[in-house]
Amino acid sequence: MRIIEAIIGLASGIAVGTGFVAFITVLGIVPRLMQLSHSENRVVWYEFAIIFGVFFGIYLSFGDFPVKIPVVGLIFWGLLHGMFVGMLAAALTEVLNVFPLLFKRIGIERYLFTLLMALSLGKIFGSLFQWIIFVK
Repeated sequence: MRIIEAIIGLASGIAVGTGFVAFITVLGIVPRLMQLSHSENRVVWYEFAIIFGVFFGIYLSFGDFPVKIPVVGLIFWGLLHGMFVGMLAAALTEVLNVFPLLFKRIGIERYLFTLLMALSLGKIFGSLFQWIIFVK
């Protein structure tokens, strides 16, 4: 029975990992981030950061040892989470051109930047609020 569970777990992990990589690849987050930050020569660091982040996330999800982080560390951690989710949302928006098309159709194009900033800052502050208040 344990072998079947292990096979199902491995297959599920491969499926989720493949989906994650495909999602990141299709959205083009890493190349776009390198282009905007003019850091194309540091592609190895981006690869390392993604791989380390995935393995650290796996450890936090399945590890037996709790990680004690002070409040300042939680604030930084929440900021990183907000930045990741914000970049993911921005990349998805950029690929699909949802907001520009919608705002152009309803005639309020001048508020596009304000909306995108509100979304980004909302994700950052929402993540900070969650980590500071609910995660201890």
